[in-house]
Amino acid sequence: MAGEHTVAVVGAGKMGETLLSGLLRAGWPAGRLLATARRPERAEELAVRYGVRVVDNDEAAASADVLTIAVKPQDAPALLAALGPKVGRDVVVVSICAGLPTSFFEKHLPSGTPVIRVMSNTPAMVDQAMTAISGGTHATAEQLALAEEMFRPLGRTIRLPESQQDAVTALSGSGPAYIYYLVEAMTDAGILLGLPRQVAYELILQTVIGSAAMLRDSGEHPVKLREAVTSPAGTTINAIRELEDHKVRAALIAALEAARDRAREIAADYT
Repeated sequence: MAGEHTVAVVGAGKMGETLLSGLLRAGWPAGRLLATARRPERAEELAVRYGVRVVDNDEAAASADVLTIAVKPQDAPALLAALGPKVGRDVVVVSICAGLPTSFFEKHLPSGTPVIRVMSNTPAMVDQAMTAISGGTHATAEQLALAEEMFRPLGRTIRLPESQQDAVTALSGSGPAYIYYLVEAMTDAGILLGLPRQVAYELILQTVIGSAAMLRDSGEHPVKLREAVTSPAGTTINAIRELEDHKVRAALIAALEAARDRAREIAADYT
């Protein structure tokens, strides 16, 4: 579908810029891509770096047939109040605003406007994102396929009912932070055990990369892979016992529930 649609990214911050870059790599002509930016210096940066046209919000709404909303959730109400009446019914609105349901956008847009909700994550910056896509009331299968094609250059995509999006936000949207937190903690442990910081970091980083590759490529259940490392009366089982004694599994579940609940609160604040 590259070249068949004009895509505007409204609020081209980090994630919006990442989407622009991915679309260009996937063969989307720069002439079919528009962006908006709040600061003039940011607009110039995008135009020079990617060769796309940077316009104001009104022109983006008038010129694009796919309007990607990439602003912060707290900025969305004012944006939609101003922009909503200017969006044509044949325009597909794609939201990457964390926590905001499609019903929020449908309320501010002309009746029948198709809205698609997308939750990606920061590994999109290295083309390793996990992106969940959900259609609103009026989104068609063809429009959902278009959204999948837009985000596929950034990593993997999955199509889910919107009722599962708050769980997606907690699990994979926020997920990279949990991995970084774990790497940070294990690096500190390596230092405590007598390793230089850089050595500890390189050891755990490659261990994370290798373990993720085994999970992806082997098709084995994580329990089976863990058991393969866990010898009777060995070092690993002693470490696992400490993790269980400190209720790490329960803490992770509680943390994800807290993230899910915060996503619901964000939605409630603006709907």
